[in-house]
Amino acid sequence: MTADDSFGRLDDDDYPAYTMGRAAEMLGTTQGFLRAIGEARLITPLRSAGGHRRYSRYQLRIAARARELVDQGTPIEAACRIVILEDQLEEAKRINAEHRTTQQ
Repeated sequence: MTADDSFGRLDDDDYPAYTMGRAAEMLGTTQGFLRAIGEARLITPLRSAGGHRRYSRYQLRIAARARELVDQGTPIEAACRIVILEDQLEEAKRINAEHRTTQQ
């Protein structure tokens, strides 16, 4: 892998660039919160060669939305389900828009 390849990954929303500590810091939450949403299967972090959790920017956006709901008083399990449903709705809207475009 060249340096150019590595820098290109910085723009990839799915590249697991953030350690658990850095992710928690960026979200203003605890590592325990990240573990909890992982256990609730909201996000599944990739593992480094050493077994450490690594998060992508996409996963951090999802975690941030879950944290927002939890901060508003929603139980963590319910917050995770809400975020999953919101994500599914956005995907369905995207697919519908593609179908409309191809049929025109």
